[in-house]
Amino acid sequence: MRILLIMDPGIPVPPTLYGGHERLVYLFAEEYQNLGHEVTLLAGPQSHCSGKTVVFGINDLGRSKWVRLKEAGFVWKYLRRNRDNFDLVHNFGRLIYLLPILNSHVKKIMTYGRPVTVSRIKMVNALPNRNLIFTACSDSCVSTGNISGKWKTVYNTIDFSQYQLTEVVNDSAPLMFLGRLDRVKGVHTAIEIAKLTNNQLIIAGNISHTAEDYEYFKTIIEPQIDNEQIKYTGPLNDAGKNTWLGQARALLFPIEWDEPFGMVMIEAMACGTPVIAFNKGSVSEIIDNDTGLIVNNVKEMAGAIGLINTIDRKKCRTKAESRFNTPTIAKMYLNLFDK
Repeated sequence: MRILLIMDPGIPVPPTLYGGHERLVYLFAEEYQNLGHEVTLLAGPQSHCSGKTVVFGINDLGRSKWVRLKEAGFVWKYLRRNRDNFDLVHNFGRLIYLLPILNSHVKKIMTYGRPVTVSRIKMVNALPNRNLIFTACSDSCVSTGNISGKWKTVYNTIDFSQYQLTEVVNDSAPLMFLGRLDRVKGVHTAIEIAKLTNNQLIIAGNISHTAEDYEYFKTIIEPQIDNEQIKYTGPLNDAGKNTWLGQARALLFPIEWDEPFGMVMIEAMACGTPVIAFNKGSVSEIIDNDTGLIVNNVKEMAGAIGLINTIDRKKCRTKAESRFNTPTIAKMYLNLFDK
């Protein structure tokens, strides 16, 4: 099968640090290629895969609307010229990219990893279209857009070979927070939990440059970083994630919003590290009794620290890998049109 994968410019595929969807696109490009399909990747500069790569746009998350419009124009022109050269177009980028081929015979998957803009779903489904399936990374995320069209849940994946199981850590091992340092991610709550339970906390992730979240970091988080009980490592690459997550007793995931998936949860599980998370968004779909603890508030999260040792770290990794490995998830996508 001839497959075209599309990703917005802004961050290369694969990313060097932050870039959850960009990493997913790379994993699927490689897996589709491994399965014997002919893969073309359409993505931003410096992107690459084992198949063919066509680059467009610029790598700048703050690029203007005019630049984004030109990017859409490039994709439209490419699809018009090559619509008969692909059997499947798997789009992780903007829905608008698919306009030139909405009603063509080519199979189309539109994948979402964040809450869906309902007005755009209504617009597209009001137009003539065929062979189009919408997917999102959890039932929770699907529920934000499932107002028309055909929808399926397909979970996210990671490359489990990049993470090594740490079967045993001692009771003095630190807790971990990994994620973008925005208020909705709840790093302030992770700090509160560490102090309440007298544990060391390792914080890793990138500092947001939006005015509100940058002020949040500077005024609420940074003053509490003492490099003794509360440490901040900065952003981590895959090797760094493996190191820090592997030595942690647990990953704290005290989110304040409906997280569509939460890749960091399965990254922790891949190291055998259980997750303690607030029951929001996709959390109840990702965590089970073998991989973590689901709580509702600060008091429950603090109490859950004492239950970490009831979770077998080897079983944690095995369970996560059986559910979220790349070959399994890739086949779910490729089988969508067979059901």
